[in-house]
Formats: sequence, structure tokens, C-alpha cells
Amino acid sequence: MKSVVILILCLCGLPVFAQQKNVWNGKRAAVVLTYDDALHVHLDNAIPALDLLGLKGTFFLTAAAPAFTERLKEWEKVASNKHELANHTLFHPCIGSRPGREFVTPEYDLATYTVRRITDEIKVTNTMLNSVDGKTERTFAYPCGDTTVGGVPYVDAVKENFVAARGVQGKMVPRNEQDLYNIGTYMISGQTGEELIALVKEAMKTNSLVVFLFHGVGGEHGLNVSLEAHRKLLHFLKAQEKHVWNPTFLEAANYLKAEEPVKKASRK
Repeated sequence: MKSVVILILCLCGLPVFAQQKNVWNGKRAAVVLTYDDALHVHLDNAIPALDLLGLKGTFFLTAAAPAFTERLKEWEKVASNKHELANHTLFHPCIGSRPGREFVTPEYDLATYTVRRITDEIKVTNTMLNSVDGKTERTFAYPCGDTTVGGVPYVDAVKENFVAARGVQGKMVPRNEQDLYNIGTYMISGQTGEELIALVKEAMKTNSLVVFLFHGVGGEHGLNVSLEAHRKLLHFLKAQEKHVWNPTFLEAANYLKAEEPVKKASRK
């Protein structure tokens, strides 16, 4: 009777252990920290905070932004410190007719673009980033999460230039993620440190990748996280480094991509 009880307890415990597999580079979860638009606060606030703790960030850079063009030497140092410089287009065009898009000017409204124009601007940005970090392998983030030009998807036209792309839909990313060109993320604006940490804990519980999308860090953007909330998240990640992997977006994408042969075999 005693052995039966032990067996039942072991079987009941299986789901718990299954949820705590070390499937992310030998760790329970992965956390990617991304920062959009090439802002001064990224160089002044975010990067020093990351470097202090030895954490990595991915910076989706809008190549025409003053904080990029005027501070190229600093971005060279950022890249040399193992952070990722990623593509967020040349001018950050978005579909201007959608709610909250008053900032979109007619010149950079995706509704007036062609697939050729957005593709050319993306290629120019890759060239500019290469001149800073010397790298050719790159990832991409859709400005405003918009993936169409005049109603026509432009994803296929730019895939060959990137390993993966980040979308804007809030979701935990599983180890067997199917779509590497629209990886989900959590957009951060006003959350507390405790709320940010809760997302990491959820990723640990579900063996997931969680991608954070920051804009302002201590100001400079309408979508902003306080310095204190950002600091709390980073210190939690440092304290959990035995259980949480902190790759760049490119590193995480390549790790997901390594799963593709397994995915294909399972579909046969």
C-alpha cells in the first residue's frame, strides 16, 4: 500500500517537473531586453544599468534618429560590449490612420509607401549598422508593429535580410515557436518593477522566452518605464542568472532556429 501511495505522489508531481525543464541554453527561461527607436536615454540610462550587471540588451535602431547619427562612436562601444544593434528601419514609418498615430507625418506614412521603398530603406539601415559593428547577421522589429504596405504584407520581401523579426503582440514564446518573423513581445509603459518581474516569473513557470519592449527609460518617450522599475527588473535577472538566460534577440532567435529540424521531423 505504501509503495502505491509513493507511486501516485510521483505521478502527480510529473507535470511540475515537466514545467521546470532547462530548455533555454540549460536554463528554465530566457529573457530578452529590447529597446526601440534609438533614444538618448538608451545610451545615458539603459546601457550603463545593463553594463553594471553584465546583462545584454538589443537595440532596435532607427538609423536616421539623432541619438544614432550624432553618437556613432558610443554605439560602436555598445556593440563591442556584446549588446546587439538591430534594424528598426531608416525613418520609422507607420500606418498613420490608426489610433494614436498623430506623430506619423505624411512623408513617412506606410500607406503611401511601396514594398520597394520600405525594402530599400531597411537595406540602407543594415548597411549603416554594419559600418558601426561590422556584422552582417541582423534582426528586425516592425515599426509600430505594422507589417503591411498599402495592405500588402512586406515580410517576405525582407526575410532574406534577417534571422528573425519582432512583432508587438504580447505573448510568452514557447521553445518550439513556429513564426520567427513575428516573435511576440510585451510592450512596457508605466509598469512597476514588480509587474515586470512577474512576467519573468511567468516565463520561468512555463519554460518560455519573454521579450521586453522598452522605449523611454527614465523619460524621452511617451511609452516610458521609470528608472526604478527598470533597475528592479535588471537586479532580479541578475539574482536569477542560474535559472534565467539573458541572450540578445539574435542569440535567442538562433537558438529557436536550431529547433527547426525537430519541428520539420515532427510534422512528417
